[in-house]
Amino acid sequence: MASTSVSRVVPAPPQRVWNLIGGFDALPDWLPYIPESTALEGGRVRRLTNPDGDVIIERLLGFNEAERHYSYAILEAPFPVDGYVSTLRVHAVPGRDDVAEVQWSGRFNPTGATEQEVVALFTGIYTDGLDALHRTLAT
Repeated sequence: MASTSVSRVVPAPPQRVWNLIGGFDALPDWLPYIPESTALEGGRVRRLTNPDGDVIIERLLGFNEAERHYSYAILEAPFPVDGYVSTLRVHAVPGRDDVAEVQWSGRFNPTGATEQEVVALFTGIYTDGLDALHRTLAT
């Protein structure tokens, strides 16, 4: 099983960051790669569409409001992986109440691509996403 993780300090307090990204259906609010999200099954599943029109379906696996994190699995996507599970977390930065650290991590089994290619793919998605989050919070 392969994995990757990206962290970024963003210019907002942890609760403000969580208020923006903590909703399972909130990706279009901060992630340009996902302009459309539809909640299904009472909000436990999201149907995402990327700019190319590809559909990604994900299931919420765990959610912790107090600790500000959630985990999800990809059920259907155009990515060369299976067994994909990811976690998005918001951490406080010790001694700072004006910034937060956001960590996006995932583990997966490559299928039809090398481990290096798939790790690079998701590292890029996470990095681009956290960069977009930083830009959104900086305005």
